[in-house]
Amino acid sequence: MLKSAFGRFRIISIIEGLSYLLLVFVAMPIKYLGDNPYPVKVVGMGHGVLFILFCFALLHVMVKCKWNLGLSFKLFVYSLIPFGFIIIEKEIKKQAKD
Repeated sequence: MLKSAFGRFRIISIIEGLSYLLLVFVAMPIKYLGDNPYPVKVVGMGHGVLFILFCFALLHVMVKCKWNLGLSFKLFVYSLIPFGFIIIEKEIKKQAKD
């Protein structure tokens, strides 16, 4: 699965999506309810790196699999939504069948 650009993109998408959930639903409440900004600094940095990796992986798989710009833009927008990685997974499974 990791040998192809498509497989790498799927894994990176899931990990990035989970890091986003960790940031929004764990680190941010600790910051604002617990008055402790440290978790947001750590998790936020990790998520930022993963998001950049996601963008590069999306570009790579777009070129390798010859995805159109519309699909790629849609997947990018989904990545900005919490739980969007689940929608991304459904969309790219459709692409794998085609």
